[in-house]
Amino acid sequence: MVVLRREIGDVLRDARQRQGRTLREVSSAARVSLGYLSEVERGQKEASSELLNSICEALDVPMSLVLREVSDRVAVAEGLLIPDTVPADLAASVASATDFGWARSRSELAAIS
Repeated sequence: MVVLRREIGDVLRDARQRQGRTLREVSSAARVSLGYLSEVERGQKEASSELLNSICEALDVPMSLVLREVSDRVAVAEGLLIPDTVPADLAASVASATDFGWARSRSELAAIS
């Protein structure tokens, strides 16, 4: 059974670790206790939308990308094919712009340098 809070926690932890940041750094920036952030990352606590937004801001990762990654993981766990829902014209315009700053990859939530 897929537990949404575990998937959210996994995506947040992956983003934090890819940045090489500690729980302490992110909890301080998000203004949440270290213990609570740890529980969210381990899927033991449900993050409210406000808390999730605060953590995403602390990680400098758009919440929409976190939620998309979570959605993709849930779809895979359910055995569903993940459709590409981005219209071709929008994808082309985003790919051609250099000032958006974010990769649109499902496997990475990382800033484009």
